[in-house]
Amino acid sequence: GKMLERMEESEQRIFLEMDRDKYAHKGMMRVPKVRNKTPAAMQITAEQLLAEAQAHRNDEKKPPKQMITDPEELEEYKLRTRTDYENSIRRQKHYMGTWVKYAKWEESLQEYERARSIFERALEVDYKNFSLWLKYAEMEMKHKFVNHARNVW
Repeated sequence: GKMLERMEESEQRIFLEMDRDKYAHKGMMRVPKVRNKTPAAMQITAEQLLAEAQAHRNDEKKPPKQMITDPEELEEYKLRTRTDYENSIRRQKHYMGTWVKYAKWEESLQEYERARSIFERALEVDYKNFSLWLKYAEMEMKHKFVNHARNVW
């Protein structure tokens, strides 16, 4: 430190460049060189960068939806998806998002008993989760299962 203070500015620069080159190959010190320090004509805020990144993330291609016409293939698909959900729940049983997705998926297949069972199992894990109670009751009311909806409350 004191040696650098006694050097002139040009000597300091040369000394620091030599020092940087000496350690660069070992991965110890990486100092990027900035060649053009003039400000850009158009300035971008951090919010703009984040918004643009988010927009590009949403552009990801999703696989096309397939129609399953063969009953055997449909049963295979259901079994495979249920196994995936059950494994996911086993790994992270306190993550309610997976429970809800699983129940909603069963609901979309009109498997209301299974969806109920999933909601009930999720409530055994976290009975204080208001959102879970609401989603459960909403599912019952949406499909006009009034008595079941009353039982949820």
